[in-house]
Amino acid sequence: MFYINTKYANRISSLPVYIFAEIEQIINEKKKQGMNFIPLGIGDPDLTTPDLIINEIIEQVKHPENQNYPSSMGEQDFREAVKRWYSVRFNLDFDANDEVTSLIGGKEGVANIARAFVNPGDVVLCPNPGYPVYENGATKLCDGTPHPVPLLEENNFLPDFEAIDVDILKKAKLMYLNYPNNPTGAIAPKNFLKEASDYAEDYKFIIVYDNPYSEFTYEDYTAPSLLEIDQNHIEINSASKIFCMTGFRCGWAVGHRDVIKGIRTIKSHIDSGCPIFIQKAVAKGLDEYTSEVKPKIVKETIDTYERRRDALITGLNKIGWETKKPRATFYVWTRIPMEGIDSMEFVKKLIDVGVILTPGIGFGKYGEGYVRFALTQPIDKIKEALERIEKLLN
Repeated sequence: MFYINTKYANRISSLPVYIFAEIEQIINEKKKQGMNFIPLGIGDPDLTTPDLIINEIIEQVKHPENQNYPSSMGEQDFREAVKRWYSVRFNLDFDANDEVTSLIGGKEGVANIARAFVNPGDVVLCPNPGYPVYENGATKLCDGTPHPVPLLEENNFLPDFEAIDVDILKKAKLMYLNYPNNPTGAIAPKNFLKEASDYAEDYKFIIVYDNPYSEFTYEDYTAPSLLEIDQNHIEINSASKIFCMTGFRCGWAVGHRDVIKGIRTIKSHIDSGCPIFIQKAVAKGLDEYTSEVKPKIVKETIDTYERRRDALITGLNKIGWETKKPRATFYVWTRIPMEGIDSMEFVKKLIDVGVILTPGIGFGKYGEGYVRFALTQPIDKIKEALERIEKLLN
């Protein structure tokens, strides 16, 4: 007889139903029927980690001292490498001892910064559409109150601070910002970052600037850091996208020493950090930067995604699905080209022709009416997906 109390904590009940569960079930059933899919939904790079980093991991893991528990705040040489990267890439100087910390991937940092600063009932400003962890894994699991900040196409997917109620701003403890943006691919000019900084100063909230796509930019565009404008906040980045290392879980946070101290305190109680041999390999990758210009091991990746972006955008417009070309990220965010259905229904129709996209509603209510492509398939697969989509549309 089952007699233990399995009633979940109240904060669990505050989390939304996982909207992708139904889609996953449909996909699995169709796979059993023999259907093959072209997955363009998940933001997980398909390109391999550069050999320079893989070889360094192989070398470093051989040393017994690199197999021990790491420090939750990161090894000194790793933090020094992040410090150098910020100096070279953004012309910023940080103290590796007090203003830099390692993370077990950016996602962990996004969630744990809330643990450090959000009390029950505190308001957290969360972009919508946005990375779901901001609202759920961070805010709600800290018993905070998420306030969705609309990212609207007519405002270039940037928050309109004047539209946020003053009483909400006064209660805000944190604000998450993410540019280049997931899911929209939007970019933020420095004058916007200055405006965000000014509002944070006026209303005394911390900005968590989630910047994992800083290097995923095209043509002549170079993404800025919020810390170039104001170093009183915190910025999160990781090796996941820069070096195609999503499975290695290595990231970092940089910013004001009191904010860094907060996240370090949380981490010291719940994790033992990223493996030392991975930190050393990522440090070697970061040291490939000699200027803000992307080094070869990064540029080759970005060039591949740029060609894929161009192939997808050209193909979509050719079949009548009008779509703009993003200047950053490996995502394409576009309005549904069919009237009278929502994003989930449209994605289900695409599943019927063997193409998997992400419905906009998965990123919040202001994502409804859109879908997100991830450029994580080679060009021949993208072209095949376009052929399948054309059959559905025409």
